[in-house]
Amino acid sequence: MPKSPLARTTADVIVETLEQAGVRRCYGVPGDTLNHVTDSIRRSSLRWIHVRHEEAGGFAAGADALLTGELAACAGSCGPGSLHFINGLFESHRNRAPVVLIASQIVRDELGFDFPQEVDYKPIYQTCSVFCEEIRTPAQARRMTAMAAQAALAKKGVAVLIVPADVSSAPAADEPAFAVHRTTSRHLPAPEELSRFADALNAGKRVAIYGGSGCEDAREAVVALAQKLKAPVAHTSRAKDFLEHANPHCVGMTGIFGSEAGFHALMECDTLLLLGCDFAWRQFYPEKATILQVDIDGTHIGRRHPVTHAAVGDVKSTLEALLPLVTAKKDSAFLDECLAHHAKAEAAQNRHAVADDTRPIHPQYLTQTIARHADADAIYTADGGSPMVWCLRHVPSTGANRRVISLTHGTMANAMPQALGAKAAFPERQVISLSGDGGLAMLLGDLITAVQEELPIKVCVFDNSSLGFVELEQKVEGLLDAYTNLKNPDFAKVGEAMGFWSRRIEKASELELAVAQWLAAPGPALLDVVTDRMELVMPPKIAASQVMGTALYSAKAVLHGRAEDVLGLVRNALT
Repeated sequence: MPKSPLARTTADVIVETLEQAGVRRCYGVPGDTLNHVTDSIRRSSLRWIHVRHEEAGGFAAGADALLTGELAACAGSCGPGSLHFINGLFESHRNRAPVVLIASQIVRDELGFDFPQEVDYKPIYQTCSVFCEEIRTPAQARRMTAMAAQAALAKKGVAVLIVPADVSSAPAADEPAFAVHRTTSRHLPAPEELSRFADALNAGKRVAIYGGSGCEDAREAVVALAQKLKAPVAHTSRAKDFLEHANPHCVGMTGIFGSEAGFHALMECDTLLLLGCDFAWRQFYPEKATILQVDIDGTHIGRRHPVTHAAVGDVKSTLEALLPLVTAKKDSAFLDECLAHHAKAEAAQNRHAVADDTRPIHPQYLTQTIARHADADAIYTADGGSPMVWCLRHVPSTGANRRVISLTHGTMANAMPQALGAKAAFPERQVISLSGDGGLAMLLGDLITAVQEELPIKVCVFDNSSLGFVELEQKVEGLLDAYTNLKNPDFAKVGEAMGFWSRRIEKASELELAVAQWLAAPGPALLDVVTDRMELVMPPKIAASQVMGTALYSAKAVLHGRAEDVLGLVRNALT
């Protein structure tokens, strides 16, 4: 039964304000200082999703918020409880996901006396949040909660509310009806800036476009400009879902996970237009081209590489204003050249995506098989390391599917808990976690969350018994791989014990049917697939230092009696 108005607590005010701000789900682990908050959630419209580790809750809330664009919440008890969220929320913040953390705290009278479980959250969470404040009195609760929610939504990041236990349990105070305000606005550069952009694009002979996540709602405008300029469109990993599908100018990703075609377009252009991208690796920018940059955040202008002209604005509005100023080009020679590179690069990337029972399963073939059977609007999550590379390279964009990957924070263990949040937010959609064996093992306990909370995610384990990406990095640096070996359990048996439909696959010829059955399973399902440990993740450009490093590794491996490893590496590189 609802409490009477006289019995309302400050926790009720906090939860009510979050409800009004659009929060529908809260991820967490209950505990003593959080009890009044969880009791309020129990009586609210919010769904409490009980994770087994708070880090998983931070990942899940971030995926929920990133995909819906709405505010998601997580909550933890004092000390280690709320501290456990830090990595999941660092990922959520760097993924620009609007999340609010209720970090419950010990009672105010004991703060500053080294009381058991006392942690000063503010200096910790200020490094990965857009808002981090303590609710010191009941009279602050509604206003502080509204400001936290508004900051998370407006700035696209994590907001942290520190709530002492004696504040959350205190009677609610009378205060003004503060609420969260959400506005929609257009951001346009000044006319003279647009004119300079048009002049530079009109003067260019070999114009290329490089689009980032800022192009999320600007696909039509990007394609229209590319058509007018006869320009190839390369994209960052984060922009694949928005710019790849049905785009006749697309030449794929560039960057360390990209293809030779995207790299060629950027290196060989004389004019490069950067649209909402903040790609960090400077070696993937051209040295001699005229570079123009559009970004909604002025602090991002020129911070990766010097630019010639800059404009602050949202990509869609800026391009719509720029298009009438651009003269249509007739010469498509540069575009044709880049599209030919793209076709060649696609063929090269797909050469290992084949079934071959004479060797362990190619992860490329596994990924493409999943993509073939998956729904057109499936949501994919992928662990940091090789699974995210295979997901980016071998799951085509449909215009309806999405992928959530730790591209900026670069953490392990993100995929499975992010799948939990995605499924909670979109129960009607297929949610597929491409998990590394190392990543899944780190937060293995939260497979139970999928069963307990009835979240029928599909988890595929890329089981190569190694920290494969780290192993490759060591070899490229000329080092013998060290401490990357993993002695794995049979993940299918582990999954079955936890309540998953599970199966282990060791032969490529068994994969097609197994994937179809796995995706069709009515509840949570796990596929443990033994993949080739020696599979190489080839960058678009191989530096001389990488060749020398790998050669040095090969020599060391032979001298240390590991010639078989070298043969496996060579076999995968040449076949």
